[in-house]
Amino acid sequence: MINHNSKIFLAGHNGLVGSAILRLLKKKGYRKVITIDKSKLDLTNQKKVFNFLKKNKPKFIFIAAAKVGGIQLNSQFKADMLYENLSIQTNLIYSAFKLGIKDLIFLGSSCVYPRDCKQPIKEEYLLTGNLEKTNDAYAIAKIAGIKMCESFNLQYNTNYKCIMPTNTFGPNDKYHSLNSHFFPALIKKIHKLKKMDNKTLTLWGNGKPKREMIYVDDLAEACVFFMNKKIKETIINIGTGKDYSIENYVKIIANVIVPKMRFNIKYDKSKPNGTPRKVLNINLAKKYGWYAKSDLKKSILLTYKDYLKKNQVYKD
Repeated sequence: MINHNSKIFLAGHNGLVGSAILRLLKKKGYRKVITIDKSKLDLTNQKKVFNFLKKNKPKFIFIAAAKVGGIQLNSQFKADMLYENLSIQTNLIYSAFKLGIKDLIFLGSSCVYPRDCKQPIKEEYLLTGNLEKTNDAYAIAKIAGIKMCESFNLQYNTNYKCIMPTNTFGPNDKYHSLNSHFFPALIKKIHKLKKMDNKTLTLWGNGKPKREMIYVDDLAEACVFFMNKKIKETIINIGTGKDYSIENYVKIIANVIVPKMRFNIKYDKSKPNGTPRKVLNINLAKKYGWYAKSDLKKSILLTYKDYLKKNQVYKD
């Protein structure tokens, strides 16, 4: 159990999930949260990571640091996705083990599950089929992290837990039109329609794939909740249990940020759809008493307000 004087290292505190965990830890009164910018600590350098943890002596570690992106980034930079993510997570997990740090949360992703998985997806479906080709390199890196945590738990009785979130959105996301995930990209595209005479939104694929979304503050709650929970399982799915098609999300987002605006949707079928459907079975998380609490429309509005603050940065 974390107490308010426990030393906690949060890797990736500037990212979407890491910044939400940091906000929550501060809100809950944890006074000794250790963070460091990537410009000052290269997490791909094993020696530097080990020495940093040895010097700072945290008792708990949240690994929210990762190289992430949407379909295009995952497809074009597979080598970078593999190398950077494998390096970051391996250095942190192995250094934690060597230094006797037994409590750690590793952030995975729902993309670790097979492309054509039975729905809703249970934790036990891991490695039962082929991965989605557009993000297989990222998924393989995350699977390696899961198996590393699982193996140290089995061999050395550590308490390393792997949180498998569904698609996550919220404040501090990346709104790059090509490199971001689909949800922030949609927010940006729909916002830009306001100033266009030709109000046509272009979607990759046919708009039919179904996705489950979770607000980042709910995910942060799950990370802190399960760090404080004694459980026998290594992997825990985190989601809402609800999914909608991409074209339905377009309508939901538009109704929140530009209500009553009429526009057309154009489908670029030369671009990939990605996994046809992805919704997680969250019965295990519920069994331990965790469930998502945020309202989708309110969460979209909060995310949109964050986008407006960052609008001058994302002009592409």
